Amino acid sequence: MQSHAYVAIVTMLALLTYLWMGLQVGRARAKCGIQAPAMTGDPLLERTIRAHYNTLEWLPMFLPSLWLFAIYWSDLVAALLGVVWIVGRILYQRGYAAAAEKRELGFMIQSLAVAVLLFGSLGRVIYVLAIT
Repeated sequence: MQSHAYVAIVTMLALLTYLWMGLQVGRARAKCGIQAPAMTGDPLLERTIRAHYNTLEWLPMFLPSLWLFAIYWSDLVAALLGVVWIVGRILYQRGYAAAAEKRELGFMIQSLAVAVLLFGSLGRVIYVLAIT
């Protein structure tokens, strides 16, 4: 049985990255002086919240693709692609918090990582089904 330890670690790092983004929302609230439950009123807060939510929106594509890639291809390669996704999400958050137009590099990096994981795992599953 393959352990998938690398992907397990990357999964936890991805969740910690998401937690860190949530903490950034709290920092933005404090900096802007906007208390919960308000979600608007300062562009910094709005961009920080959007980066946090957008990461949540990508997690359902990222996590299953990561694990299926690890199962059907390679734990190590999946983990490395997962690290690329995390780096992309961090760049996305940092860029978006600074200015909306600065989010593009991080978005491209993370979306390419997910595309490789998603289509790589899908292709491999189809191949396995075809040869059995």
